[in-house]
Amino acid sequence: MEIIKELPEVFEEFSEQRRNSFLSVKEIKESGTPVIGAYCTYFPQEVAMAAGAAPIGLCSMSDEAIPEAEKDLPANLCPLIKASYGFAKSDKCPYFHFSDVVVGETTCDGKKKMYELMSDFKELYLMNLPNSQDEEGRKLWCAEVVKFIKYLEEKFGVEITEDKLRDAARLKNRERDAQRKISEVMMHDPAPITGENLFNAVYGSTFKFDKEELVESLNSLTNRIEDEYNHGNMLDKRSRILITGCPMGSGTMKVVNAIENNGGVVVCYENCSGYKNFDRLVDAEADDIIGAIADRYLKIGCSVMTPNENRYELLGRLIDQYNVDGVVDMSLTACLTYNIESKSIGKFVTEEKGIPYLSMETDYSKADVGQLNTRIAAFLEML
Repeated sequence: MEIIKELPEVFEEFSEQRRNSFLSVKEIKESGTPVIGAYCTYFPQEVAMAAGAAPIGLCSMSDEAIPEAEKDLPANLCPLIKASYGFAKSDKCPYFHFSDVVVGETTCDGKKKMYELMSDFKELYLMNLPNSQDEEGRKLWCAEVVKFIKYLEEKFGVEITEDKLRDAARLKNRERDAQRKISEVMMHDPAPITGENLFNAVYGSTFKFDKEELVESLNSLTNRIEDEYNHGNMLDKRSRILITGCPMGSGTMKVVNAIENNGGVVVCYENCSGYKNFDRLVDAEADDIIGAIADRYLKIGCSVMTPNENRYELLGRLIDQYNVDGVVDMSLTACLTYNIESKSIGKFVTEEKGIPYLSMETDYSKADVGQLNTRIAAFLEML
């Protein structure tokens, strides 16, 4: 018996959370609560929360608005950048529409220049991200967080105190703990649920604005999954796959579907849609709370960092903890940093971890679904 037959309504609720929260963000805005939109996991949410604002991720994961974006942007640009701009320009993203300000970040040249165009029709605050995680990079990033605090204080007429930052850090840590705990159910072998259901639960939870309710609902779902597993409800034995690389979303779920429709199961997402987003916590009791917040975000192992040692550390740890049989590295077309880094990631996975590795480049269209299924089916057969 498969647990997905036991809890369909719960996973459906999380899957629909993003759509259902369209009305919620409107109500939040009308109540007088500021809304701050962002695209990246480097966005320090604790600062926005301490300002009394609601942080929200913006639309950037489907090809729906790309034709609109290509009127201004090059067609051979990364689909995530084009989708971000297209949804914003066409006003098809309600989160963007209701945002008082959008916070951008200099993760890559394409995003950086796209934000310049976006600032023509939306107030945009740009945080300058260093390209290394050494002490000099830390000093720069700490200064950027301080500047961001001052900006929000002036814009919204609030005071962001250390106590408010600590309270926000504690609450956000509880959210990350809940996301990590539900992800850890996939350490079971056989897996208790599909990787698609796991993604829907974790990604959908990020669109719950009531953080206390979010934590409670995720922990409740985790307990139900564990209880069902203890009663023998689980998937059959399948090859266990970890996905790394670019962020996942609706436009790239075709990769997950190809894995799971061909006999595998995605047990772990190492990317920004998964562990990178909740692996590290903020030391809420640190003497320097601003420095603690800056440290937590700067240590995210993104391919824009050089060297990017933290990605390898996390990837290696997750391969071991989740008893992974193979790694699929998904890069988006024209995402140069992830595409280039795939060579060294492949060497790390095959030589240091001793397991098979598959690298693939895709976009948000359906044009390559057949090719993806062919390549992934062959990869799974090899396992």
